[in-house]
Amino acid sequence: MKKALCIIAATVMAAAIAVPAAVVAWQLLRSEDRGIATPVADRAQQIERGQYLARAGNCIGCHTPRGGDAYAGGRAIATKFGTLYSSNITPDKKTGIGNWDADDFWRALHHGRAKDGRFLYPAFPFPSYTKVSRDDSDALFAFLQTVPATDRPNREHALRFPYNQRILLAGWRALYFEPGEYRADTRQSVQWNRGAYLVQGLGHCSACHTARNALGATAAQAELAGGMIAMLDWYAPPLNGDRENGLGSWETAHLTALLKTGVSPRGAAFGPMAEVVGRSLQYLDDADIEAMAIYLKSLPPDATPALPLAPPPEPAEAERIMKLGKQLYENLCIDCHSDKGQGANPSYPPLDGNQAVAAASAVNAIRVVLNGGYPPSTAGNPYPFGMPPFGPRLSDQEAAAVVSYIRNSWDNRAGFVSPSEVNRYRGVPLD
Repeated sequence: MKKALCIIAATVMAAAIAVPAAVVAWQLLRSEDRGIATPVADRAQQIERGQYLARAGNCIGCHTPRGGDAYAGGRAIATKFGTLYSSNITPDKKTGIGNWDADDFWRALHHGRAKDGRFLYPAFPFPSYTKVSRDDSDALFAFLQTVPATDRPNREHALRFPYNQRILLAGWRALYFEPGEYRADTRQSVQWNRGAYLVQGLGHCSACHTARNALGATAAQAELAGGMIAMLDWYAPPLNGDRENGLGSWETAHLTALLKTGVSPRGAAFGPMAEVVGRSLQYLDDADIEAMAIYLKSLPPDATPALPLAPPPEPAEAERIMKLGKQLYENLCIDCHSDKGQGANPSYPPLDGNQAVAAASAVNAIRVVLNGGYPPSTAGNPYPFGMPPFGPRLSDQEAAAVVSYIRNSWDNRAGFVSPSEVNRYRGVPLD
């Protein structure tokens, strides 16, 4: 009996070693298609196209630290696993991608592997970039080879154990990643497919607007159904066609205005989205912006249950909060956002029916009340009006009251906010 148990234990131990080893070997040795590179007749045109694609992917946003050289890397990307630092993608031969070729770059985008074969962390959104075509990958690489080279060594990631063991990414990839280019849906229009290609690929919208599981992978069953942006404490609202919480009730013109200019009759871009509009989307062609809007509005509502709202306070307490919130709103907010919360486009966004205000998570509304902010400066709205910070002026109780009032007035029917929720976001950096 004892001998049999030893045999069983040894077998289990061998399997426990062999299975992970097989997964690692499979990920390391699996064949990688190189794509089909098309000969380029007009190099200048390819570079110009690559610059446009770099803007579509907001490459400069992650690969440029504040005050640093463009594309030289080093911007901190905070996650719940630790901090990663973006890499140098200038053509410097020592520290950048000057020794890479177009095949190496395709491998990074399409397969999530560096030139030397190392697995890339999915903070680099290769699960989205894998859908980029080989021609677009080559154009993007051609453009990056023309930017000024910067000798800036890449910084080591500061991840906790065991997440700093890069080899473990083999298991993550086996579970959550499969390379594959975008394939057009022949049942849809050319415009719809163009929008899908941009949203799913270079736009990597799901990186923020889809909830993530415990291992940091996006939840496929909740694609673009909204989610918290890891460690930034901003909520990225749903981008699907849900009429109540998503974009189903938006006019296409209003959505294109938001994506292109940062302001619209339905709301304004603040926080991380303001940077995306300011550094990326405002530079896209109107046709591409409209294609993205049409695709997003066509997406089916999320099938998973909505996040439950916090239980309301007792009636007497709710009445007290609403009374205080109304008083504060009339003193601080009414001049810009009006007595019925309709705002004044484009200067002041509406609060009534505002997707960010009435979301299940109140974090965006709390942060804007406490810290203020600006929509991005764009060609379509070069001098945006800002929201003043009321954090120094309001107590936690007062800020909670005015946010609760806004979330439960006019046509808004969202949850109340507690002073402890407000306190949580005092002093939290904006990005």
